[in-house]
Amino acid sequence: MAGEEKPYRVYRGGRSRAKLPTLPRPERRPRLDGSAPGERKKKPRLKRRRYGRWFAIALGLFLAWLTAWSLASYFSFRDGVKAANARLPKGVRRQLTGQGGLLLTHSTTILLLGTDHADIAGRQGLRHSDSIMLVRTDPGHHRIYYLSIPRDLYVPIPGHGEERINTAFQIGGPALTVATVRHLTGMDVNHIGIVDFGRFEELIDKVGGIDVNVTEPILSNRFDCPYTGSKCASWKGWRFAKGRQHMNGHRALIYSRVRENQLNPADNDITRAERQQAVLQALSSKLASVGTFFDLPFIGNDLLRPLATDLTPGEILQLGWNKFRSGSGRAVHCRLGGDPDTIGGASVIRPSEENRNVIAMVLGESAPQPPPPGSGTYGPGCVIGNRPLGAR
Repeated sequence: MAGEEKPYRVYRGGRSRAKLPTLPRPERRPRLDGSAPGERKKKPRLKRRRYGRWFAIALGLFLAWLTAWSLASYFSFRDGVKAANARLPKGVRRQLTGQGGLLLTHSTTILLLGTDHADIAGRQGLRHSDSIMLVRTDPGHHRIYYLSIPRDLYVPIPGHGEERINTAFQIGGPALTVATVRHLTGMDVNHIGIVDFGRFEELIDKVGGIDVNVTEPILSNRFDCPYTGSKCASWKGWRFAKGRQHMNGHRALIYSRVRENQLNPADNDITRAERQQAVLQALSSKLASVGTFFDLPFIGNDLLRPLATDLTPGEILQLGWNKFRSGSGRAVHCRLGGDPDTIGGASVIRPSEENRNVIAMVLGESAPQPPPPGSGTYGPGCVIGNRPLGAR
């Protein structure tokens, strides 16, 4: 067996001392950024630190500028409010009901009186309130109610019998007007604002004009003719097209003074009051805009020149926030109404029984309902949003 060839081979175990052949390593090419192969890329820490430092400096400068600008705006605005408080006639505050908490969280009712002592024939020296409106805030539901009271509404004036409601301002000023409105509506009045439309022109120009939605085409009666001499004789009146329009101070003032519309004989003092309120609301929206904020250090003292009020700077800012939260689409526009009549040769409106239901709507006790069909501009009711109130 020793000499026979075996069917298998015998291999010796263990490591071989000879070196095994290996493949050559591939040649490493340099990187595109210039670093050597195998070298770790260093992060630009210094550049990042520089960028962060410059950003922090820029942010700090911006916050410092914003703080200084806000303080300058507030002080200018505060001086304007103090002047508006000083213009409020004495005795009015005694007729107001105290506010039971912050305006941000508690409902409040504000009486807005619009006066216009324009130099128009037959109206010199009159001290009537041309526009009477109650504004009630409802912060819990983010809603604001506007209640328009016709100036010719025939109501009892405390201590003076029955008369048109705007006569209360002529007899006893805003104090008697507050008492008359409280007696009519049963609503406590917490604050008051008296607006002089005659001083609106300069204010509206300072804020860059306002945007007003004109609900119908208007050709006014001839007043405040912009021409002289014989040209005024052929001039037909002021024209306003239907739709949203940008108005400067003079044109907005003319719009609020239109008493007759030759294109719609149904227009009357109620529609005129609605136009005045549209101007007021457009102006309040412009005052709350970002552009007005950047101009406040220069015009803050002038913004409240047409206003006399008991509201403090903080309360006005809270009202602005409530208006911002509510938005125009959630606002409720209401009006009292009745039947037209003539007493002693004067045109009056005898109150309707439906006025009680409208007051309940303003107080949030019932859902807003529009004026009855066919009631025209004298029908009481409420609408939500920017829709026109009632049929024309």
